[in-house]
Amino acid sequence: MVTRHPSMPQHGGTRDAWIARADVLLAAAIRHATPGGGRIHFPGAEGGYGHAVDGLEGFARTLLLAGFRIAGNRGEGVAELIEQFSRGIRSGVDPDAADRWVRIEEHPQAKVEAASIALILDLTRPWIWDRLDATSQQRVIDYLAPVVGDDTYPQTNWVWFRLVVETFLRSVGGPWSADDIAADLARHDSFVREGGWLSDGDERSYDHYVGWALHVYPILWSRMSGAAELAGDRTSTDIARLDEFLHDALALVGGDGSPLIQGRSLIYRFAAAAPFWAGAIAEVPSHSAGALRHAANRIVGHFAEHGVPDQDGILTMGWHGPWRELAQSYSGPGSPYWAVKGFLGLLLPEDHPVWTAPAEPLPVERGDVLRAVVSPGWILSSTADDGLVRVVNHGTDHSSPGARTADSPLYARLGYSTATSPIVDGRGWVEPLEQSVSLVDAEGGATHRTAMTLLGVGVQDDDGVRVGVAGSTWDAHLVEPSPTSHRHGSGLAGDVTSLGRITVHSLVRGSAEVRIILVEDVAPGLDPASLRLRVGGWPLSGAEPVGDADDTGAWIFSRGLSSGIRSLGGEAVPGVVARHDADPLGARTLIPTTEHPVRVRNPVVVLLDLAGGERIAPTADVVIDDTTVTVQWPDGVRTASRLTDSESPAAAARYHEARSGTLHAIAKEQHA
Repeated sequence: MVTRHPSMPQHGGTRDAWIARADVLLAAAIRHATPGGGRIHFPGAEGGYGHAVDGLEGFARTLLLAGFRIAGNRGEGVAELIEQFSRGIRSGVDPDAADRWVRIEEHPQAKVEAASIALILDLTRPWIWDRLDATSQQRVIDYLAPVVGDDTYPQTNWVWFRLVVETFLRSVGGPWSADDIAADLARHDSFVREGGWLSDGDERSYDHYVGWALHVYPILWSRMSGAAELAGDRTSTDIARLDEFLHDALALVGGDGSPLIQGRSLIYRFAAAAPFWAGAIAEVPSHSAGALRHAANRIVGHFAEHGVPDQDGILTMGWHGPWRELAQSYSGPGSPYWAVKGFLGLLLPEDHPVWTAPAEPLPVERGDVLRAVVSPGWILSSTADDGLVRVVNHGTDHSSPGARTADSPLYARLGYSTATSPIVDGRGWVEPLEQSVSLVDAEGGATHRTAMTLLGVGVQDDDGVRVGVAGSTWDAHLVEPSPTSHRHGSGLAGDVTSLGRITVHSLVRGSAEVRIILVEDVAPGLDPASLRLRVGGWPLSGAEPVGDADDTGAWIFSRGLSSGIRSLGGEAVPGVVARHDADPLGARTLIPTTEHPVRVRNPVVVLLDLAGGERIAPTADVVIDDTTVTVQWPDGVRTASRLTDSESPAAAARYHEARSGTLHAIAKEQHA
């Protein structure tokens, strides 16, 4: 049974309901403030950056929520919040205070938190900044000033931390640099990709930071005092990008309100609601206020239904309940409070249309969705009957092309969903299993796919039946991680050994994926007979998941969900692999798998399925002829789809027809 905080409303899209939710979090936070109010030390083990940084993080991230409350209420009815956080600011910048803030020049994390402080000082200017004494105001300026000219900021979403701080400094007569602002805006623009997406830096880093940072900050920054003079005509472009991104973002929310469980910093939980509120603030043209509010409400409601915050009103490090391994190694007890970005809508006053517009359903609540998300290389498939959203991933790995590392389980798996979690314990970072295709050597080492090449991603229409088609190819490599590697998001670095090359194509429709796998070659001198090809399906976790297998497939059940894998012909050894305490969704995780002998340039075809209800792994009939793949899907519908690359393995190999699990070879000519 889930233990819920009695004061945390689970449902309700009214502004009063959101205020009630916020006040539960704020009341709990204030109970953990230092006597001077300058730091907030939430319970839990010290983070990787130390106790003082934890306290600054706790204060600054909670200040975001307090600031939204104060500004949205125009300072009315929030006198206690104003006093509490004003006192904390005065103490934080007092160099002699026991709870003074870690300074920017003392620790890089202070650069992150400084942006929250500057943003809220701007948003609440009449009620906090303007009422600070002159000494405290100067101390705030002195505290923030070291950001100017600092060239050590990571060239990621961090550029916005300097932009926000310098814009505030400019507005209060502090130091600032036009060159810094121009450089940071240009760097942000270098992250822009197709479809309103942005990559968090030069790597293929597509995750929730796209929404809660790279789209949210431009919208809020443009409204800071004096920012219009700096922005020029770029704000309309930023809004247009957000508007386009929201088409995908809305489709990525599950029917139960769960965000996609993918990418780092998942302990921020309902921060995933932030871009919807940003859309409401920016008045994007393509999405109604009711649809945006409903999406945000479903996300926050999802976590409330699963005991977030805990009984003491605290946001723990985890997803539903506490699960420390989901956090990055540097995270501390205050880190989860970036979740409060999901309360950004409280900036909007009670008479704003977002609070009165009729709620409109999520895309998955309206019907099945199938779309290509081009920039991250995803096929998105959601099904209305079970509310599941799935992405099949051929383009995201939090790495750069050619940079071979171990796979990050948060980015490089072949599939993610709103109901399944990648295996993110220590073993999950060194051994791909769930949603993977790997060569496995005699010692049990499994290869990684980071640095894969996206072959293409799109949706094809076959006489009114739509099929998602995507593919990628990669060097299948073993990695012996370096002892100094950290689990920050990217895969672990270490000594790399190549075992061969694998190409995978995915055909996606509804809950099912036909996965076509070709081992193109193995490393020189390596006997293919010494290797196995392992295909891992969707993992399911719970208290007591169950699984079974037959001659051609394996399947598992847990929490009202089914995951299955079926070999569509040829030699296969299906099985169910168990892991314990491996992800945040349950004490035990099961993964359906198939293993196959390695036959160079002979394809392996499997069907993977993730759906609501309890069912054994379904099957399909598949015929591959040159670059065309004909599939009779589990529901009997037949489609013919072209693979994503004209130079695909299908045109360069002897392919097969699978009829009810029996292979029938069809010889094809090779094509140059």
